[in-house]
Amino acid sequence: MVLKAVLLDFNGVVINDEALHQQLIEDLLLAENLRPTLSDYAQLCRGRTDQACITSLWERQGRVITPPQLDQLLARKADLYHQAIAAMASLPLYPGLEDLIYQIRASQLKLAIVSGARHQEIQTVLTRSGLVAAVNLIISGDQVSLAGSKPAPDSYLLAIQGLNQQFPDLLLQPQDCVAIEDSFAGIEAARRAGVPVVGVAHSYPYHMLHRRADWVVDYLYDIKLEWLQPYYDLSFSPPPEDLPADQ
Repeated sequence: MVLKAVLLDFNGVVINDEALHQQLIEDLLLAENLRPTLSDYAQLCRGRTDQACITSLWERQGRVITPPQLDQLLARKADLYHQAIAAMASLPLYPGLEDLIYQIRASQLKLAIVSGARHQEIQTVLTRSGLVAAVNLIISGDQVSLAGSKPAPDSYLLAIQGLNQQFPDLLLQPQDCVAIEDSFAGIEAARRAGVPVVGVAHSYPYHMLHRRADWVVDYLYDIKLEWLQPYYDLSFSPPPEDLPADQ
């Protein structure tokens, strides 16, 4: 078993924009005469696709949303997100992102973004931040069905399939990857796909991730891929002490 690829979540790991997404979703609810609640957003939206989020929120409030209505709401949110990002003087990227990408490139690993965000949103941020060339593959929320949203494993399985198609000699298996996630839904999706997970305590406290992920760190900049390498090289169960494990 060899570490060959890093599968990186986007919102809450690459960019600190969860508050923006929540505000945009709340604005959509209010425009439809629905009342947003913080607990509903955390439970139904964090780590999931906008499609799954909006559908679940409408159902929670006893409303049925038709496919045309859903498409309109998704398009409206995407436009508002793009406008908000364009208006920012600088993007709220998480500290440690550049170093992590440097580690990935220095180790000659493949890098895929595996996110519930829309492709347009991911592409906008990567382009503006100059990170497009560092990413081999993007799997976005547009590419999975409503039922395939995290915590379903679909997006991670698509990422592995996509990297294998792009690099036929890679022969990538789930156990050859490491996922980096900040949400319960994302961690569950990776583990259901058979991918070991580093949980980053950006959105939830460390102790809440400790029993869900294989390893947990407080911040993105705490991740050192060399700490993980013995797990992949030797295939032993307990990971290094530097990254506390779910044991």
